[in-house]
Amino acid sequence: MLSKELEFKKKLIVALDLHDLLEAQILVKQLKSYVGFFKVGHQLFTRYGPAATKMIQDEGGEIFLDLKYHDIPNTVKLAVNAAVSLKVNMLNFHALGGRAMMVAAVKSSQAAAKELHLSPPVLLAVTILTSLADPDLIELGISSSVSKEVQSLARMAYDAGVNGVVASPQEIAIIREVLPDNFLIVTPGVRLKDSKGDDQKRFLTPREALQAGADYIVVGRPIVKAPDPVRAAHEILHDMSLSLA
Repeated sequence: MLSKELEFKKKLIVALDLHDLLEAQILVKQLKSYVGFFKVGHQLFTRYGPAATKMIQDEGGEIFLDLKYHDIPNTVKLAVNAAVSLKVNMLNFHALGGRAMMVAAVKSSQAAAKELHLSPPVLLAVTILTSLADPDLIELGISSSVSKEVQSLARMAYDAGVNGVVASPQEIAIIREVLPDNFLIVTPGVRLKDSKGDDQKRFLTPREALQAGADYIVVGRPIVKAPDPVRAAHEILHDMSLSLA
């Protein structure tokens, strides 16, 4: 692999959306040289709990804990405190939980990290899930379009002191219009052009996402379910490197 492609590994997050810890460990061993973070979501964490994050740490990987907290401020405050104690590098919660909830998460993260002598994890607010489109928002009683709702939620997260957002690559430009470049954007819904979209309704290629201004991209099934995950990761990194062309 070319060195310029490996330079992009820090921007690549692989989603370990699996039900078996041993299978996840095999993938971490295979991919840790090509990946910046491994995302642990509901499936793996619900089955194995902190053993899932410890496995990644033992293998030398960094962790994005993707549990999308969404509850009253005090409950989220306590959950974030627990997550910091696991020494994860990123974690997230739903922006739709509101400003007070996000402020509580930020304060809890900073206080817990200080107490444990750790660097605070990157905090991300989930805007609108990439499986949702405008008709879905109407059904949920949200009158604004996906793009307007994402922009509004991102601005609220920034004002609350959150480090960045999780947003579809198609909403990157509208976030960059209103918020500074150091406000991070993590984008799921990233696929190579010949990949199936599955339930992602708003997706771009890795190159397109980075050119639009994404800081990190999340890739799951196109790597995790590939016959050769390492080769698939190489292809993703190659496409990412083309963003410089």
